[in-house]
Amino acid sequence: MKLQVKDLINFSRGAALLGTGGGGDPYIGRLMLEQALLKTGKLNIINLGEVADDALVVSVAMMGTPTVLVEKFPNGSEAENCLRAMEDELGRSIDAIIPAEIGGFNSAIPLVLSAQTGIPVINADGMGRAFPELQMVTYSAYGGAISPCVMTNERGDVVTIKSTNNRTTEMLARSVVMQMGGSAQICCYPMEGRFIKKYAIAGTLDIALGIGSAISQGRASGDPFEELISYLASTEHYRHSKLLFDGKIVDLVRKTSGGFTTGTASLSELGASEVSFEIVFQNENLAVRSGGRTLAIVPDLICILDRETAEPITTEALAYGQRVKVMAVSAPALLRSDAGLQAFGPKAFGIDEPFRPFESRE
Repeated sequence: MKLQVKDLINFSRGAALLGTGGGGDPYIGRLMLEQALLKTGKLNIINLGEVADDALVVSVAMMGTPTVLVEKFPNGSEAENCLRAMEDELGRSIDAIIPAEIGGFNSAIPLVLSAQTGIPVINADGMGRAFPELQMVTYSAYGGAISPCVMTNERGDVVTIKSTNNRTTEMLARSVVMQMGGSAQICCYPMEGRFIKKYAIAGTLDIALGIGSAISQGRASGDPFEELISYLASTEHYRHSKLLFDGKIVDLVRKTSGGFTTGTASLSELGASEVSFEIVFQNENLAVRSGGRTLAIVPDLICILDRETAEPITTEALAYGQRVKVMAVSAPALLRSDAGLQAFGPKAFGIDEPFRPFESRE
């Protein structure tokens, strides 16, 4: 995969859609990646099949609440500081890095790090979307260990967490994030290449670029949603997609607490005042309901887009009065498996209802 400065708007747009409302601010991520590419001129993206079985691979990402990024910008050194601290902890050099998730900011951070260090970044990730907690990745669902987890902030503070339990690591890291001002960059999940090749979601960086390009092409031809749905149908992971709602946001409850952005967006049809549609989110959009019926739920993707341009809207950017369309997209097969649903199905978020693929609902 080749990624140039001219591609970054489309790439960040597609990553934001796959982030399902979370994954960090795509604009900030794009600016950081553009700066890194203009400075170094190098970016080494490799496919999953190119990774050696005995390669040491780690995951890098931002952890915390997305709303913090609009006030507390990274300075660009955090990810490399984190990586070097992880190498010191493991006693060897890291061969490749992989995104923890696909999202507007968290898809860019591994690429920025690759541009800075020359270490290849793998065209894959651990979710095929974004989730709010560290253990909510395929690496964890299929037996990978988060620990050691290294965390840094913009001031150069470094914290290393070692735990035998992935959920415990998440809770400890979340408390550190809050002390670091609501966001931190992390390096975690040291894994062998053979494990990554079996359990990562392949090709998602490429797909993010394809999604953004389809939306751009659709704007030029007159219908970005038609182009987007057509492109998604051609992919392995996201072949099912459907527009669920067309209307406006009439109420928004959003708060930042415990290291998350949580809340509810209420929507109504254009020309109507009564609420007919509701989306619940925790960093990412988790469930969408109408008339007491669930229309889509995690791990399937729920995406809120501008109704004219199909520009993805993150949870921190939602606002009263926005005219939007809501789309459901099928999650990759690894997320819909028994192990996947245990890790990031509805019950993992305290939602007491079973998962049903949205395309099987009436």
